Parts: sequence; C-alpha cells; structure tokens
Amino acid sequence: MTLKIKFALNAFISSLAFSIILFISAGRIDYPQGWIYLFTTLVTAFMNVVTIQSDSELMSERTKAGEGTKPWDKVILGLSFLLFIATMVIAGLDSGRYQWSSPAGRSVNAAGVCLMIAGQIIFLSARKKNKFFSTVVRIQKELGHTVCDSGLYKVVRHPGYLGMMISSVGIPFILGSVWSSVPVVASIILLLVRTILEDKTLIEELEGYAEYAKKTRRKLIPWVW
Repeated sequence: MTLKIKFALNAFISSLAFSIILFISAGRIDYPQGWIYLFTTLVTAFMNVVTIQSDSELMSERTKAGEGTKPWDKVILGLSFLLFIATMVIAGLDSGRYQWSSPAGRSVNAAGVCLMIAGQIIFLSARKKNKFFSTVVRIQKELGHTVCDSGLYKVVRHPGYLGMMISSVGIPFILGSVWSSVPVVASIILLLVRTILEDKTLIEELEGYAEYAKKTRRKLIPWVW
C-alpha cells in the first residue's frame, strides 16, 4: 500500500467512523444533521488529502510521527480523542434521539458548515506552509527542523490550532445540539493548554524560535493573544 493511499484511507475512515458513532447514538438513519455532518467531514477529508499529496515527508510524519513526542502531548491527544467521541455521542442522543435542545433551523446548520470549512482552510493553509507540521509536539531534529515564519505564521505563531478551534465551534451548529458544546468547549480549553505548552517547548528547544516569537507576538488570536 502506497503512502498516499494509506493517508487517504486514514482520513476517510476517520470521517466515517465518527459519523457511525453519531448515527448509532441517534438511533436512526433519518437524521438530517448527521448526514450534513458526514458530508462536511468527507469534504474536509478530501481537502486534507489533496493539499498534502505533493509532500511525502509531511504525509509520512502525519501518518506516523517519529520519536520524541512530549509525554504531556500524548495525554492531551488522548483526552481530545475521548472528548471528540463524547461530542458525537451527546449530539446523537440530543438532536438525533431525545431532542434535549430546541430544534435548530437549516441556517444554523449552514453556519456550522461554513465555520468547519473555514477552520479547515486556515488549518490546511498553515500545514501547507510549514513542512514540519506534525500531528504531535516534537522537535524533528532528524529532518533539520527550522522555524516557519511565512504565510499565516506572520500573523500568529500557531495558526493551525486557530483553524482547529474554529472548526470545532462549528460542530454544535451543524448537529443542532447545545449540549454537545460542553465537550467542544473542553476540547478548545485543551487546545489552549497545548498551545501554551508547545510554544514554551519551541522557545526552549528550537533554534531561532525565541527570536521569531519576539517578531510575531500573538500565539493564537490576531491582535489579542
């Protein structure tokens, strides 16, 4: 199996797997919000594959990261994974099965789709510019890790995380579930913690990053933080 096929399969299987959890939780197949979510994630999975296919080294790193992952990052990634599953389960039970939240109009669902795709565009733009955009926090010494200071990285130091947060905010809107915002907010808090810890690691361990941080002062949100 080639690396490109393996990467594409991982992207599309992940989309399908989480959607299956959503539909099982909803207890029915005639679940419009679930189909909107599935379609949106398939689109973003396609975007994910298309924008990385010319960079085999980055594809390899994001398929299976090398050694040196920070222990705290493994904990954050594990908790984030569990929170995402919780988001799907709660949303399915809420808008799909028991209707705990008031029904949301299609305009709300559409706003969620726009947020998710906009967030993915930011995320993928950052990944395209930074050839060391790993799935984990580690210094890629074997690849000659250097600072990326162009594109969106001129505005904030962690534009990929900004994109992820925007996409996450869109999920409760797509699914029409107020209660699913609870694990989403928790996952965003984890991303904020990860941003702080990763930034500290890069300042201490990546040559040139401390100087870059003085020029690009905002970590995540332009003009704010």
